[in-house]
Amino acid sequence: MRTYLDHLAVERGLADNTLKSYRRDLRRYAEHLDGLGIGDLDAVTEATVVGFLMALREGDRDHPPLSAASAGRTVVAVRGFHRFAVKDGLARIDPSVGVRPPSPAKRLPKALPLPDVEAILDAAGAPGTVLALRDRALLEVLYGTGARISEAVGLDVDDVDLGDPDGSGGTVLLRGKGSKERVVPLGSYAREALSAYLVRARPELVSAGSTTAKAGSTTAKAGSTTAKAAPTERAGALFLNARGGRLSRQSAWTVIVRSAERAGVTSDVSPHTMRHSFATHLLEGGADVRVVQELLGHASVTTTQVYTLVTVDTLREVYAAAHPRALA
Repeated sequence: MRTYLDHLAVERGLADNTLKSYRRDLRRYAEHLDGLGIGDLDAVTEATVVGFLMALREGDRDHPPLSAASAGRTVVAVRGFHRFAVKDGLARIDPSVGVRPPSPAKRLPKALPLPDVEAILDAAGAPGTVLALRDRALLEVLYGTGARISEAVGLDVDDVDLGDPDGSGGTVLLRGKGSKERVVPLGSYAREALSAYLVRARPELVSAGSTTAKAGSTTAKAGSTTAKAAPTERAGALFLNARGGRLSRQSAWTVIVRSAERAGVTSDVSPHTMRHSFATHLLEGGADVRVVQELLGHASVTTTQVYTLVTVDTLREVYAAAHPRALA
């Protein structure tokens, strides 16, 4: 299993969070096999893997029952492990080949109405603070580019191109799942918010990170040198926390939730809500689904097509208003 995880990290280039999930799933699988007294991969049968799937769905004293989606993800990890073991000569047969992950119920992505999105953006951060500028820039990037939360907080300053001085152009380089990169255009609102943050707020946050270094200086000259060294070390991260370090996913999540509370938006709002809203609003505006696929960084257009279901109500409304026999 360690060899398989090394393969996923080095050769497949999976993200750290994905590797953590695989490691957790395979650890539970190993415990299941150990409980059955199985210590050899060739002793695992299809019935063993099916039994593990049933155990996931039913739960036990130490584990709550898993949903179809969570159990399916775990089975995918197990299937990948057995497939790798056969290819690498660690086992003769793949007992999981006939085991299919359970199909989760299809749920439509949750998208916010445009007025709710605008209210959340306007409510970002405590007014009059540098964090308000940061929070507004973060939310504008999330909604304006459809970035995942991990992609947004992982941005470096050099990943952002604000375009020409006249306000045209502007792109951001996002690094998605499997370290795949994509360039996404920046709209005017996102460019303005990022420009304000980079000029008026980020330098203060960088300085906050150098306070400790300044305090430890013995002379004014040494203090100046140390103060310059600390920001240089931290200069890569685009979005910084109040201490001058890179903003974490958890803190970015809190920014979104608090902004929604200030705006009076009662729906459950998360970073993925902004991503769903981005895709849905693009499609409602007439964007081609394959363009949206590229912007979202989906490997398959099938993943993107779920967003087209969200816009059926809009199509019905347009049809009812425009077609002469729609209400007959």
